[in-house]
Amino acid sequence: PQFVRAAARRHGDDPAVTFMGETLPDDAITFRELERQSARLARGLIARGVGKGSRIGFIYSNGPMFAVLFAAVARAGAVAIPISTFIKAGELVRVLRQSDITGLILQRSLLGADLVDRLCDALPGLRGCTDPELRLDDAPFLRWVVSSGENLPPALRTLDWLDAGADSVSEALLAAVESEIHATDQLVEIYTSGSMALPKGVKHNHGPVMARTHYVRGMVSSIQHGAQIPAALPMFWIGGLLMYLLANWEAGAVTVCMERTLSDSRMSMGSVLAEDDLASMPEMPTKWALGMTETIGPYSYGDVLRVPGYPLCPPLDHIADGFEVRVVDEAGKPVADGERGEIQVRGYALTPALHKIERAAHFTPDGFFRTGDMGVRDGARIHFVGRDGDMIKTAGSNVSPAEVELEMQQLDGVHSAYVLGLPDAERGQLLVAAVVPREGGAPDAEALRAALKARLSSYKVPREYVFLAREEIPLLHSNKVARRELQKLIAARLGRD
Repeated sequence: PQFVRAAARRHGDDPAVTFMGETLPDDAITFRELERQSARLARGLIARGVGKGSRIGFIYSNGPMFAVLFAAVARAGAVAIPISTFIKAGELVRVLRQSDITGLILQRSLLGADLVDRLCDALPGLRGCTDPELRLDDAPFLRWVVSSGENLPPALRTLDWLDAGADSVSEALLAAVESEIHATDQLVEIYTSGSMALPKGVKHNHGPVMARTHYVRGMVSSIQHGAQIPAALPMFWIGGLLMYLLANWEAGAVTVCMERTLSDSRMSMGSVLAEDDLASMPEMPTKWALGMTETIGPYSYGDVLRVPGYPLCPPLDHIADGFEVRVVDEAGKPVADGERGEIQVRGYALTPALHKIERAAHFTPDGFFRTGDMGVRDGARIHFVGRDGDMIKTAGSNVSPAEVELEMQQLDGVHSAYVLGLPDAERGQLLVAAVVPREGGAPDAEALRAALKARLSSYKVPREYVFLAREEIPLLHSNKVARRELQKLIAARLGRD
């Protein structure tokens, strides 16, 4: 709350967030209006029983309303839970149930998709419900849903319902509520999912989020008062929220939003990117290395963009303020120079917990987070070499999918490749590859196999190949490849399902 009020005093009527729409009208909001509108909405939320620790979800695209919602929920003392606009009905019901959301606010439509219909597909009980005081077995803590737009189902309320309550809550009461919101209170919960995992809720408190906002603003020289900075990533992800909305908010820069972001493409994040995908990404002034939702964005950066032999990201040459990083073996002992181990991180801005998951599942007894990222110690430098869970064990040998994918993408006719293991009685796992041909290309399995044998050890060469169109690669709402679904697809194509 102090942050929002201070930005309004400092930046006043300067533009804070603008929106350029394809299917929705253009919009803009100043820092002063952002404070005023979020204060009124916070009062409306308080009037409807929202308070310290209430869990309020919202599904909104980048734009002024996203910023207003985030600020309003935080100012009411509640936990803001932004949900992906890409999310499908099957995953949405799991997120709504896992997150224990009490109230949900959603945008009616986005790029031709009716988000209310998607919600009703996720929670079929809404379709026949006439009482907006909800009691749903699929989302047992959900009590109300509010949406923009018209002609809503009877079970949903309009935004006017929240606005109407604001007049019953005074500015003095809002100020009293805000005075009891502390740095140690939970601010946000980001729902994310790995390529092989179910959604998980990552908690972060007010203090660490503000500290990371200040750090990033200071690290990126282009974030200056009045600068117009396009928000290339969705703000429901920690990257978009921190690197664009919050850092710009502190500096007085303009967050320029569009209906489509970089993540609306068919770019499969988390794999070795194809060259044209890599070229389409905005250039960052800082060579960020590793980061994650659990660390509120990047916790490391490099002096160079790439080191030969380590193509996945810049090296970990520098660790962000407030973090400690170590590389350890399976026994938790630091690895020697040149050895491989798990990268673990600890610090003030590390998530205090994952929602409804025991700390021991992801944290060491001395407070380090087990990232699952594997690194090689190289003096003071650490090289990222892949995810531990992605390693494939075939005929007694470990294979890094990223290493094989990188080699495959250098071959003629290959746009992108995805290497996985299928259960195999003889080899433990059979190494297989899904290949997306380059436009106009027609790669042949035998030719690929022969070319890879000249580049890789024989055990790293996939035994079977499946050719897929780019749109056939299943993606999670985070744009990561859904490797579990891809495994099923490849197995079915090879008759091994």
